[in-house]
Amino acid sequence: KDNLATPVTSLISSESLGKKDSPVVVWGHGWGQSRKAFRPLAEGLESFGTHILVDFPGFGDSPMPPEPWGTAEYADAVAEFLRQNSNGPVIWVGHSFGCRVGLQLASRHPDLISGLFLIAGAGLKRKRPLWQDIYFKTRILVFKVLKKFIPLGLSEDWLRSKFGSTDYKNAGALRSILVKTIGEDLSDVARTVSCPTVLVYGMNDTETPPEIGQRLQKLIPGAELTILPGQDHYSVLGEGRHQVAPLLKQFMERIDARIR
Repeated sequence: KDNLATPVTSLISSESLGKKDSPVVVWGHGWGQSRKAFRPLAEGLESFGTHILVDFPGFGDSPMPPEPWGTAEYADAVAEFLRQNSNGPVIWVGHSFGCRVGLQLASRHPDLISGLFLIAGAGLKRKRPLWQDIYFKTRILVFKVLKKFIPLGLSEDWLRSKFGSTDYKNAGALRSILVKTIGEDLSDVARTVSCPTVLVYGMNDTETPPEIGQRLQKLIPGAELTILPGQDHYSVLGEGRHQVAPLLKQFMERIDARIR
Protein backbone atom coordinates (compact mmCIF):
# COMPACT_ATOMS: atom_id res chain seq x y z
CA LYS A 1 0.00 0.00 0.00
CA ASP A 2 2.73 2.47 0.94
CA ASN A 3 4.99 1.89 -2.07
CA LEU A 4 5.99 5.47 -2.90
CA ALA A 5 8.94 6.25 -5.17
CA THR A 6 9.41 9.75 -3.72
CA PRO A 7 9.74 10.44 0.05
CA VAL A 8 6.33 11.55 1.21
CA THR A 9 7.78 14.32 3.36
CA SER A 10 8.64 16.15 0.14
CA LEU A 11 5.20 15.61 -1.40
CA ILE A 12 2.85 17.05 1.24
CA SER A 13 3.05 20.57 2.64
CA SER A 14 1.15 21.28 5.85
CA GLU A 15 0.57 23.65 8.75
CA SER A 16 -0.67 23.09 12.29
CA LEU A 17 -3.06 25.04 14.48
CA GLY A 18 -4.36 24.66 18.01
CA LYS A 19 -3.30 22.95 21.21
CA LYS A 20 -0.88 20.06 21.41
CA ASP A 21 -3.36 17.50 22.66
CA SER A 22 -6.16 15.33 21.38
CA PRO A 23 -8.13 15.10 19.29
CA VAL A 24 -5.91 15.50 16.25
CA VAL A 25 -7.88 16.66 13.22
CA VAL A 26 -6.44 16.48 9.70
CA TRP A 27 -8.03 18.56 6.96
CA GLY A 28 -8.08 17.52 3.28
CA HIS A 29 -9.20 20.18 0.80
CA GLY A 30 -11.24 19.95 -2.38
CA TRP A 31 -10.17 19.87 -6.02
CA GLY A 32 -8.48 23.03 -7.27
CA GLN A 33 -8.06 24.34 -3.74
CA SER A 34 -5.42 24.22 -1.02
CA ARG A 35 -5.29 24.08 2.75
CA LYS A 36 -6.22 27.79 2.78
CA ALA A 37 -9.82 26.87 1.96
CA PHE A 38 -10.15 25.16 5.35
CA ARG A 39 -8.24 27.68 7.44
CA PRO A 40 -11.22 29.86 8.55
CA LEU A 41 -13.15 26.81 9.76
CA ALA A 42 -10.12 25.26 11.43
CA GLU A 43 -9.20 28.53 13.15
CA GLY A 44 -12.66 28.64 14.68
CA LEU A 45 -11.98 25.28 16.35
CA GLU A 46 -8.30 25.62 17.23
CA SER A 47 -9.04 26.04 20.95
CA PHE A 48 -10.05 22.39 20.93
CA GLY A 49 -7.48 19.85 19.77
CA THR A 50 -4.69 20.04 17.22
CA HIS A 51 -5.41 20.72 13.57
CA ILE A 52 -3.16 19.74 10.66
CA LEU A 53 -4.04 21.28 7.29
CA VAL A 54 -2.45 19.61 4.28
CA ASP A 55 -1.90 20.47 0.64
CA PHE A 56 -2.36 17.37 -1.49
CA PRO A 57 0.46 16.66 -3.96
CA GLY A 58 -0.04 18.93 -6.97
CA PHE A 59 -2.01 21.55 -5.01
CA GLY A 60 -1.07 24.59 -2.96
CA ASP A 61 2.56 24.42 -1.88
CA SER A 62 2.98 20.70 -2.59
CA PRO A 63 4.84 19.44 -5.67
CA MET A 64 3.26 17.24 -8.31
CA PRO A 65 3.07 13.50 -7.64
CA PRO A 66 5.56 11.42 -9.62
CA GLU A 67 2.83 10.01 -11.88
CA PRO A 68 -0.93 10.38 -12.45
CA TRP A 69 -2.37 9.20 -9.14
CA GLY A 70 -5.82 7.96 -8.29
CA THR A 71 -7.37 8.51 -4.88
CA ALA A 72 -5.82 5.28 -3.55
CA GLU A 73 -2.32 6.65 -4.19
CA TYR A 74 -3.26 9.97 -2.59
CA ALA A 75 -4.56 8.10 0.44
CA ASP A 76 -1.39 6.03 0.72
CA ALA A 77 0.74 9.18 0.59
CA VAL A 78 -1.35 10.82 3.30
CA ALA A 79 -1.15 7.62 5.37
CA GLU A 80 2.63 7.73 5.31
CA PHE A 81 2.52 11.42 6.21
CA LEU A 82 0.27 10.61 9.18
CA ARG A 83 2.55 7.83 10.38
CA GLN A 84 5.36 10.37 10.48
CA ASN A 85 3.41 13.29 11.94
CA SER A 86 0.81 11.93 14.39
CA ASN A 87 0.91 9.61 17.38
CA GLY A 88 -2.37 7.82 16.86
CA PRO A 89 -5.64 7.73 14.92
CA VAL A 90 -6.89 11.09 13.67
CA ILE A 91 -10.21 12.61 12.68
CA TRP A 92 -10.23 13.25 8.93
CA VAL A 93 -12.16 16.27 7.68
CA GLY A 94 -12.54 16.37 3.92
CA HIS A 95 -14.26 18.57 1.38
CA SER A 96 -15.28 17.19 -2.03
CA PHE A 97 -12.07 15.61 -3.44
CA GLY A 98 -10.74 15.43 0.12
CA CYS A 99 -13.69 13.16 0.91
CA ARG A 100 -12.64 10.75 -1.83
CA VAL A 101 -9.20 10.57 -0.21
CA GLY A 102 -10.77 10.22 3.24
CA LEU A 103 -12.88 7.23 2.19
CA GLN A 104 -9.80 5.54 0.76
CA LEU A 105 -7.83 6.31 3.92
CA ALA A 106 -10.45 4.82 6.22
CA SER A 107 -10.71 1.75 4.02
CA ARG A 108 -7.02 1.13 3.29
CA HIS A 109 -5.54 2.37 6.59
CA PRO A 110 -8.24 1.94 9.25
CA ASP A 111 -5.70 2.07 12.08
CA LEU A 112 -4.98 5.72 11.24
CA ILE A 113 -8.52 7.09 11.16
CA SER A 114 -10.76 7.42 14.23
CA GLY A 115 -13.55 9.25 12.43
CA LEU A 116 -14.58 10.78 9.10
CA PHE A 117 -16.28 14.16 8.78
CA LEU A 118 -17.03 14.57 5.08
CA ILE A 119 -18.31 17.87 3.69
CA ALA A 120 -19.88 17.86 0.21
CA GLY A 121 -18.38 14.44 -0.31
CA ALA A 122 -17.68 13.12 -3.81
CA GLY A 123 -16.92 9.54 -4.78
CA LEU A 124 -20.10 8.16 -6.34
CA LYS A 125 -21.41 8.50 -9.87
CA ARG A 126 -23.99 11.24 -10.30
CA LYS A 127 -27.59 10.19 -10.80
CA ARG A 128 -29.16 12.39 -13.47
CA PRO A 129 -32.52 12.49 -15.23
CA LEU A 130 -32.58 10.42 -18.42
CA TRP A 131 -32.40 13.47 -20.69
CA GLN A 132 -29.32 14.78 -18.87
CA ASP A 133 -27.69 11.37 -19.00
CA ILE A 134 -28.24 11.17 -22.76
CA TYR A 135 -26.93 14.75 -23.19
CA PHE A 136 -23.69 14.14 -21.29
CA LYS A 137 -23.03 10.77 -22.91
CA THR A 138 -23.56 12.35 -26.34
CA ARG A 139 -21.11 15.16 -25.53
CA ILE A 140 -18.50 12.62 -24.40
CA LEU A 141 -18.97 10.62 -27.60
CA VAL A 142 -18.65 13.71 -29.81
CA PHE A 143 -15.55 14.79 -27.86
CA LYS A 144 -13.88 11.40 -28.37
CA VAL A 145 -14.65 11.45 -32.09
CA LEU A 146 -13.36 14.99 -32.59
CA LYS A 147 -10.24 14.24 -30.54
CA LYS A 148 -9.11 11.89 -33.31
CA PHE A 149 -8.82 14.92 -35.61
CA ILE A 150 -6.25 16.72 -33.45
CA PRO A 151 -3.30 15.18 -35.36
CA LEU A 152 -4.93 16.54 -38.55
CA GLY A 153 -4.96 20.11 -37.28
CA LEU A 154 -7.99 20.45 -35.02
CA SER A 155 -7.15 22.75 -32.13
CA GLU A 156 -6.94 20.88 -28.82
CA ASP A 157 -7.48 24.14 -26.94
CA TRP A 158 -10.67 24.80 -28.90
CA LEU A 159 -11.87 21.29 -28.16
CA ARG A 160 -11.29 21.74 -24.44
CA SER A 161 -13.01 25.12 -24.44
CA LYS A 162 -16.12 23.64 -26.04
CA PHE A 163 -16.39 20.33 -24.20
CA GLY A 164 -14.37 20.51 -20.99
CA SER A 165 -15.78 21.32 -17.57
CA THR A 166 -14.43 24.29 -15.64
CA ASP A 167 -12.26 21.96 -13.54
CA TYR A 168 -11.01 20.22 -16.71
CA LYS A 169 -10.14 23.52 -18.40
CA ASN A 170 -8.28 24.76 -15.32
CA ALA A 171 -6.58 21.47 -14.38
CA GLY A 172 -3.39 22.08 -16.33
CA ALA A 173 -0.74 19.52 -15.36
CA LEU A 174 -3.31 17.82 -13.10
CA ARG A 175 -5.70 17.04 -15.97
CA SER A 176 -4.82 13.34 -16.20
CA ILE A 177 -5.31 13.00 -12.44
CA LEU A 178 -8.67 14.78 -12.63
CA VAL A 179 -9.89 12.45 -15.38
CA LYS A 180 -8.69 9.43 -13.42
CA THR A 181 -10.21 10.40 -10.08
CA ILE A 182 -13.61 11.65 -11.25
CA GLY A 183 -14.03 8.37 -13.10
CA GLU A 184 -13.75 6.38 -9.87
CA ASP A 185 -16.79 4.87 -8.19
CA LEU A 186 -15.98 4.39 -4.51
CA SER A 187 -19.12 2.44 -3.62
CA ASP A 188 -17.18 -0.69 -2.67
CA VAL A 189 -14.65 1.40 -0.75
CA ALA A 190 -17.43 3.11 1.22
CA ARG A 191 -18.89 -0.25 2.25
CA THR A 192 -15.62 -1.13 4.01
CA VAL A 193 -15.44 2.03 6.15
CA SER A 194 -15.81 1.00 9.79
CA CYS A 195 -15.13 4.23 11.72
CA PRO A 196 -17.81 6.73 12.80
CA THR A 197 -18.75 8.92 9.86
CA VAL A 198 -20.67 12.18 9.52
CA LEU A 199 -21.76 13.46 6.10
CA VAL A 200 -22.63 17.13 5.56
CA TYR A 201 -24.12 18.55 2.35
CA GLY A 202 -25.54 21.86 1.23
CA MET A 203 -29.10 21.58 0.01
CA ASN A 204 -28.28 23.78 -3.01
CA ASP A 205 -25.10 21.92 -3.96
CA THR A 206 -25.07 21.16 -7.70
CA GLU A 207 -21.49 19.81 -7.77
CA THR A 208 -22.05 17.04 -5.22
CA PRO A 209 -25.80 17.10 -4.61
CA PRO A 210 -27.30 15.74 -1.38
CA GLU A 211 -28.46 12.57 -3.15
CA ILE A 212 -24.82 11.48 -3.17
CA GLY A 213 -24.79 11.87 0.60
CA GLN A 214 -27.99 9.87 0.90
CA ARG A 215 -26.43 7.01 -1.04
CA LEU A 216 -23.18 7.20 0.90
CA GLN A 217 -25.13 7.05 4.14
CA LYS A 218 -26.64 3.74 3.02
CA LEU A 219 -23.22 2.37 2.04
CA ILE A 220 -21.23 3.38 5.15
CA PRO A 221 -22.35 1.47 8.26
CA GLY A 222 -23.82 3.83 10.85
CA ALA A 223 -23.11 7.01 8.88
CA GLU A 224 -25.00 10.16 9.85
CA LEU A 225 -26.21 12.70 7.28
CA THR A 226 -26.98 16.40 7.71
CA ILE A 227 -28.27 18.58 4.85
CA LEU A 228 -27.84 22.31 5.40
CA PRO A 229 -30.55 24.52 3.86
CA GLY A 230 -29.42 27.46 1.76
CA GLN A 231 -25.84 26.22 1.29
CA ASP A 232 -24.03 25.06 -1.84
CA HIS A 233 -20.76 23.31 -2.63
CA TYR A 234 -18.54 26.23 -1.64
CA SER A 235 -20.65 28.41 0.66
CA VAL A 236 -20.67 25.51 3.13
CA LEU A 237 -17.02 26.46 3.84
CA GLY A 238 -17.66 30.21 3.66
CA GLU A 239 -20.77 31.91 4.93
CA GLY A 240 -22.17 28.53 5.97
CA ARG A 241 -19.23 27.45 8.11
CA HIS A 242 -21.02 28.64 11.25
CA GLN A 243 -23.48 25.80 10.61
CA VAL A 244 -20.71 23.26 10.04
CA ALA A 245 -18.52 24.22 13.03
CA PRO A 246 -20.87 23.06 15.83
CA LEU A 247 -21.51 19.77 14.02
CA LEU A 248 -17.78 19.17 13.73
CA LYS A 249 -17.05 20.21 17.32
CA GLN A 250 -19.70 17.80 18.58
CA PHE A 251 -18.18 15.03 16.46
CA MET A 252 -14.68 15.84 17.72
CA GLU A 253 -15.85 15.63 21.33
CA ARG A 254 -17.60 12.32 20.70
CA ILE A 255 -14.55 10.78 19.00
CA ASP A 256 -12.18 12.12 21.64
CA ALA A 257 -14.27 10.53 24.41
CA ARG A 258 -14.39 7.30 22.46
CA ILE A 259 -10.62 6.93 22.01
CA ARG A 260 -9.52 8.02 25.49
